[in-house]
Amino acid sequence: MSKIEERCLTMGIKMTGQRKIIAKVLSDSKDHPDVELLLQRATKIDPKISIATIYRTMRLFEENNIVERHEFGDGRSRYEETPRFHHDHIIDVNSGKVIEFQNDEIEKLQKQIVEDRGYNLVDHKLELYVKPKENKKST
Repeated sequence: MSKIEERCLTMGIKMTGQRKIIAKVLSDSKDHPDVELLLQRATKIDPKISIATIYRTMRLFEENNIVERHEFGDGRSRYEETPRFHHDHIIDVNSGKVIEFQNDEIEKLQKQIVEDRGYNLVDHKLELYVKPKENKKST
């Protein structure tokens, strides 16, 4: 059973066979797939899964805070399981590759900037859009 399926069941969300497949595909993803990529992967398991089913399922998961939807500037909504721990993203604008990272110094600095202006930090996201250096190959 996938982590996403476990979370859905804990929340009382009905898990059809196709939802289980979509949950597994997303749980097993090491990237941040869009609906087209989810469809490609899911239909390898069940060719009857439609794009409409993917969209409905992702909306359901998002509404229940099981997945997060990201817009990384490429015109596609991309998804990841809602992380248990905060992290930020580096997005390679050439390849579309997304790298997750966490940096305590950046987190402290963001909190300090907000507090210096008389606020408490409630939530935030940091997305760094990058291009590989000319003398370095993209990894």
